[in-house]
Amino acid sequence: MITDTHTHLYSEQFNEDRKAMIQRAKDAGVSRFFIPAIDSSYTESMFSLEEENPNDVFLMMGLHPTSVKENYLEELAHVKEWIDQRDFYAIGEIGIDLYWDKSFLQQQQEAFRTQIKWAKEKNLPIVIHCRDAFDEIFKVLESEKGNDLRGVFHCFTGTLEQAKQAISYNMKLGIGGVATFKNGKIDKFLHEIDLNHIVLETDAPYLAPKPFRGKRNESAYITNVIDKLVDIYNISYEEIAKVTTENSKEVFGI
Repeated sequence: MITDTHTHLYSEQFNEDRKAMIQRAKDAGVSRFFIPAIDSSYTESMFSLEEENPNDVFLMMGLHPTSVKENYLEELAHVKEWIDQRDFYAIGEIGIDLYWDKSFLQQQQEAFRTQIKWAKEKNLPIVIHCRDAFDEIFKVLESEKGNDLRGVFHCFTGTLEQAKQAISYNMKLGIGGVATFKNGKIDKFLHEIDLNHIVLETDAPYLAPKPFRGKRNESAYITNVIDKLVDIYNISYEEIAKVTTENSKEVFGI
């Protein structure tokens, strides 16, 4: 059993072949798909996806940092309304992104902290998006750390030291296509991180692994990530799938 802990199956990029794409993933052994939220404009698509795939799709709810704009309080209210109405498996993806726009840093920090507090109230894990913002993310996590804080550091691209710091906050490292990139860097030290701290993800339709880099990613390509981890950890494909799925169950409770 393989678990994709982070895949945007509702993305417009899959509108032409979504069913076939999901079937390709199932044929490749992927039977669990965890779906991160972005903002209110995608909520309806997420619910439709869940309705069509009730046994395989597990939804998160949250406000993505790149969607933190002038109307972020309205967007946060939308998140709160839904997490009070029904069950989700995580609050995510949330965090700080300073790659595209630094002008909303203060609002991103506020949104991140607010959603962490909601996750704690609901006893849910968080799924963190971090881009050019490790220091800022760690500052918030340091102030929120405790037994009630847990989750996944999605698309981890940091250093060994940053990996250890993320793990110290009860975070698993979300490992995907970047591990297969020549300049991805994490493949150089990943063997120093115990596999018990790793979960698999694709971030489809983004960040396709080699040999599909630059093309649309899809959940079936998680097998290429597993192949890379087989080389890094020098253990079997089946063991990588088994341990990382167990890790995902530990995080998401299912």
